[in-house]
Amino acid sequence: MTAQRAIAPQPPLPQHAVGRGVPLSLIALLGLTACGDRMTTDILPGGIPARTDLHQASGLPPASVRTVARRDFGWRVIYQPAAIPPADLPRAESRAAVALCALERRPPLRIVQQPRADPSADPGARIFDIYCA
Repeated sequence: MTAQRAIAPQPPLPQHAVGRGVPLSLIALLGLTACGDRMTTDILPGGIPARTDLHQASGLPPASVRTVARRDFGWRVIYQPAAIPPADLPRAESRAAVALCALERRPPLRIVQQPRADPSADPGARIFDIYCA
């Protein structure tokens, strides 16, 4: 014969343990909110504050910039030349190189055009790498 086991009653929580959840959660909440500004002090390679708006710092018109990324060699910029006024187009890449390398307090060394891996992804977009001295 198998007998069913009776469920043993759970002992009541001690009175001093009941109120502890609230203060601990409050302390955790305050601790997490105190860490809010830490991301703004991060520094990218080259000494650039992470909060810098690289799209604006590139000097290119905002509508033309797709991506500005800091890489080990320097900078990679993807932009749409059609969104740049025709008079500014011949100097756009060199101005972006000067502006981005200036963030690191270095002059631009060279600009290298990169081929598009997938030309249909963003038709007409150009990629160039900037090497700073």
